[in-house]
Amino acid sequence: MISTTTSAEFIHKSVLGEEAPEALVTDPDGLYVDATFGRGGHTRRILEKLSPKGRVIAFDRDPEAVEAAAALTDPRFMIIHAPFSRMAEELAARGISRVTGVLMDIGVSSPQIDDAERGFSFRMDGPLDMRMDTDSGITAAEWLEKAGVSEIERVLKVYGEERFAGRIARALVSRRAEKPFLRTADLAQAIAAAVPRSASDPKQHPATRSFQAIRIFINGELDELKAALSAAGALLAPAGKLAVISFHSLEDRIVKHFLEAGAHPERLIDSRIVLAAREMSAPWWKDVERVKPGKSECDVNPRARSAVMRVAVRTDRVWDESAGGVP
Repeated sequence: MISTTTSAEFIHKSVLGEEAPEALVTDPDGLYVDATFGRGGHTRRILEKLSPKGRVIAFDRDPEAVEAAAALTDPRFMIIHAPFSRMAEELAARGISRVTGVLMDIGVSSPQIDDAERGFSFRMDGPLDMRMDTDSGITAAEWLEKAGVSEIERVLKVYGEERFAGRIARALVSRRAEKPFLRTADLAQAIAAAVPRSASDPKQHPATRSFQAIRIFINGELDELKAALSAAGALLAPAGKLAVISFHSLEDRIVKHFLEAGAHPERLIDSRIVLAAREMSAPWWKDVERVKPGKSECDVNPRARSAVMRVAVRTDRVWDESAGGVP
């Protein structure tokens, strides 16, 4: 969900801001879900492509994003303060069971990263929070105060793919005995001190992977993504489109496996089993595509370089539990 930092420019700099709405909108009269509103860059472009009958329902769990959405007064638009994993339940509560398209722009947004008070960045000193929904859940500081070495090591290894996870975890637990971690700069310094200088990458701060891992864990981001993908599959009408933009390999791997498994369910079937009916191996997805931002966009917005968008079309096969199984 990366963009520029100022609200005036945000609309024009959303990653794949032209490609994502273009890929998503197939029916100007349709109902579309922007599952990750952020500051509304994609939502506004989707609305531009819709007729007076079209609608966009957006989701965001960040109260600041929901507050920013108040500036969008288009009667075809509404926002729901909820995580995108709950889109099916929230829409059902409003009498909606089918939508024409779903867009997900995964991860932390620039307004969140660039606000030191949110505690997402090691580049600016701020409270060690990291919650996307500041109204609920524990902060990164609270978790680090109580988590054991093995838990911290697991989080850094699984969600950050940090090769020095054990060493960092032991250093953090040892240091917190002196005083708790309350500020991002303090945590970043402690992590950097734990990483061997000989192994440091001059192009990347030593705390990069650890901050990513803690943020993903605190917000349950990968579990949220898996639930949201399944919800989108259940909501989409036949020929409806799903577009997912991700920014690092953990997210993209989940999306890729989810769509590939749904597009080729026959690969999941044990070869010893004889299918009783051909429709048992019919796909849930078709026309799966992978899109990367162009050079010109990456030159203007360097944060777009890691972005990958995967787009797929929903078939008419009924959604069931096997379709929703995300690795």
